[in-house]
This record gives sequence, structure tokens and C-alpha cells, in this order.
Amino acid sequence: MIPEWLKAGLWGLLSGGALLIGASFGYFVNVPQRFIATVMAFGSGVLFSALSFELVDEAYQTGGIDATALGFLGGAGVYTIVNYWLSRQGAKHRKRSGQQQTSEQDQAGSGLAIAIGALLDGIPESIVIGLSLIGGKGVSVVAVAAVFLSNIPEGLSSAAGMKKANRSMKYVLGIWGGIAIASGVAALVGYTVFQHYSNDVIAATSAVAAGAILAMLVDTMIPEAFEEAHEFAGFITVVGFLLAFMLSKMGG
Repeated sequence: MIPEWLKAGLWGLLSGGALLIGASFGYFVNVPQRFIATVMAFGSGVLFSALSFELVDEAYQTGGIDATALGFLGGAGVYTIVNYWLSRQGAKHRKRSGQQQTSEQDQAGSGLAIAIGALLDGIPESIVIGLSLIGGKGVSVVAVAAVFLSNIPEGLSSAAGMKKANRSMKYVLGIWGGIAIASGVAALVGYTVFQHYSNDVIAATSAVAAGAILAMLVDTMIPEAFEEAHEFAGFITVVGFLLAFMLSKMGG
């Protein structure tokens, strides 16, 4: 039988692996920007739904409104501060598929900033997957599906933009392969570190991750979705939201 901590790591690796799948398509296949934006809108809707009906609601049911509110605001605040600093280092457009990304020639150190930014975007999602295994109730299939479905367009869009900024194949695939592995480690840590903590701490941690994910969506994914697919971005986002909502209810 596979131990729970290893299950957590494997589920995190699976969901994080979608980043590498998307990045490979983005780098090797000439995908139209409008299509990338469409998929990005869909992935955003999926994550919005998972936030609403899995993370925040679960945190509230587990730890109450105080732990949920403090964690949610704290996660968004920390993400915003770090993201603001990274943006000034050249990582502002790390999820964009067009010509917006900063190259190393334009700003020295932007490559490292983009790598750290990508890691910042992916870790909260993976920690949530590990937390969902605590208590022996099994992994949240909706959370895994939501992260997997949203990671594909993230990797796709970012890798396409990195290629246009003259980043090498080794750099692009190295980043996303590394983050896929880090996602597995983060999920493992989420399970092993927090399994002995109180419900309030677990709820607050889930809310922190949820706040960071919501801030990430608005700061990095929604701009790309609206840029190219603005006439239909709202509807496509709703479709993604509805699909994740249906998965949530079927899973319940």
C-alpha cells in the first residue's frame, strides 16, 4: 500500500506535470495567441470555482470565519507584495504569450525573476492538494483536476512568451520541469507538516493558499485571457467555472 505522504507527493507531481505538458506545446507548437487566451480563460474559471467551493468553503467549515478571513487576506497580501517586487525585476508578464515578456538583454536578472515568479504561482496550489489528504478522507479530486486543467494553459502561455523573448529550450523546459517536481514536494510538505496541527491552522493555511491563488489569477492569468479573447473571455471563464462546480458536486 502506498503511504499517504507519498500519495500527496505523487498527486502534486501529477498536477504540476501539466505545466510541463503545456510548456512543451507552447514552445514547440505554433499555437495561436487567441487559442492560448481562450484556454487561459477556461483555466481561470476552473480555479475560481475550486477556490469558491473547495478551498474557501472547506476552510470555513473547518476553522470558522476568523481563520478563513485572516488566512485569505494574508495569502493575497503576501503574494501581492512578492509579485510586486518580482514585477520590478522583470517578471511582470511571465504568463503572457505575446511579445510582452522581458528578455535578459532588456533587463539583467529577469530570467531568475521569471523562474521565481513561476514558482510563486504554483506552490500554493500544490500545498492545497497535500492538505486535502489530511484526515484520511482521500485527495480532493476536484482540487487536483482544477490545478491540472489550469496548469496546462499557464505553461502554454508562459512558454510561448518565453520563446518570443529568446529564452532557450533548456531554460523554458528546465523551469517548468523543476516546478513540476517542486509541486510534488510542496504537496508532500503540505501533508506531512500540517497533519498534526489543529483544524484552525489547517483552515488558515488553506485560506492563505486560496488568497494567493485568487491574487495570482487576477494579476497574471486574467490579463492574458482578456487581451486576445475579450469578446468571449467572460463566457469561457463561466464554462470553466461551471465544469469545476459540477465536478465538485459529483465528488461530494
